[in-house]
Amino acid sequence: MFRVLVVDDEEEVRQALARRLEREGYFVETAGSEGEGLASIKESEIPFDVVVTDMNMGDAFSGVRILEGAVSRDVFTEVVVLTAYGNVANAVECMKRGAFDYVEKNLPGVDVFELIVLKVEEAGRRRRQSVQTIRRLEDFQKTQA
Repeated sequence: MFRVLVVDDEEEVRQALARRLEREGYFVETAGSEGEGLASIKESEIPFDVVVTDMNMGDAFSGVRILEGAVSRDVFTEVVVLTAYGNVANAVECMKRGAFDYVEKNLPGVDVFELIVLKVEEAGRRRRQSVQTIRRLEDFQKTQA
């Protein structure tokens, strides 16, 4: 199953999300700040398949820096950005920088944890497909050499 990093400065949200993803069979690590998240991304022996990060952890761009750190470590890592303060400009900026999706935490009538589980599954599948495509291209190039 996929390796997921959850980065959120709200301990209750971070732990609830980790428990929910673990129940679905994911291997989950957590970080409580931008610094911890970036360190986990950098120091992890194997890159994470999916990173789920809060957008605002002390400043408005901490989620963007997590996104950039994850993608710079492994271009195939998919990032889901969470926010309690959604706005179009932030969503567009995250998507331009390579985020898989941008999810508001406080959507009325929506089980956000269930939505995030679905987004993680979709993101993990996209990562797996991307990696498989690259491997097929590499194999093809080897046969053509």
